[in-house]
Amino acid sequence: MVCKMKNVVLVLLFVLPLALADLRVGFYNSTCPQAESIVRQVIQKRFGADRSITAALLRMHFHDCFVRGCEASILIDSTAKKPSEKTAGPNFSVRGYDIIDEAKKSLEAACPSTVSCADIITLATRDSVFLAGGPSYNVPTGRRDGLVSNPDEVDLPAPSLSVSEALQAFTAKGFTLTEMVTLLGGHSVGVAHCGLFEDRLSNFQGTGAPDPTMDSSLVAKLKGICGNSTSNDPTAFLDQSTSFIMDNQFYKQIMQKKGVLQIDQELAVDKSSAGIVSRFASDANSFKTSFASAMVKMGNVQVLTGNAGEIRRNCRAFNQPK
Repeated sequence: MVCKMKNVVLVLLFVLPLALADLRVGFYNSTCPQAESIVRQVIQKRFGADRSITAALLRMHFHDCFVRGCEASILIDSTAKKPSEKTAGPNFSVRGYDIIDEAKKSLEAACPSTVSCADIITLATRDSVFLAGGPSYNVPTGRRDGLVSNPDEVDLPAPSLSVSEALQAFTAKGFTLTEMVTLLGGHSVGVAHCGLFEDRLSNFQGTGAPDPTMDSSLVAKLKGICGNSTSNDPTAFLDQSTSFIMDNQFYKQIMQKKGVLQIDQELAVDKSSAGIVSRFASDANSFKTSFASAMVKMGNVQVLTGNAGEIRRNCRAFNQPK
């Protein structure tokens, strides 16, 4: 078994560089010169009406790349005969599909069957991050769309994991501890449903008491949100001060015991990650630089390039054989 695993690793080491070599900044310069500006215009228009799209797209991008890689398998709609990744529990609350549809429609009108849905997700996320006050960065393009979307393959790190447990999921995708702490900084603009953290408010790990690592005033605030809503599963901002701005306030808050999700708070408590959290909390530029780099790296996870996969005409469905 060990020998087989070593062989798999060696194969990946040889295959991945070849795949990444096919991604490049400006991939569509000759085939669809306006591709990136078309996506940007769609995102700018939507962001003007709804600033929460940054969190939605960051989540979509993460959920796509961590399952089969960044190949837009998350966009496929289920059919009566075949469920897709959208039916998996962790993806029930993923949203923003209509934004990708809008960009794809404009791109198909300008450059039919040229720009992949996988690249649209990556570009749209990059543009929404910048509009929310985050870093401006170039992303290589040239991804192809996948041909499989299986809900049984959706296995994402849960918000109740410890740092070491979460790190196992990230290292499996090639990320370092610093990159994991950086990517979780995307929670600077997100929300979480009460069902994901309610145990921390009153019965943490069966103790009958709140999580001692959560600030008591935050416990009271969240109890109010989760207990007094008419919604079945209301949401709370993960960053209580600058909820729609991509900045380093998230790290300052978790250092003050104000992390909503357990994994977020663990980042500031665990000795392995506490120093990284402290650095990002005190140096906004360090966080932004690290975030841009980590996002580019995430967009390169297990990509399909060259003749692999396809360029979907409709992001929600695989192309029909000609």
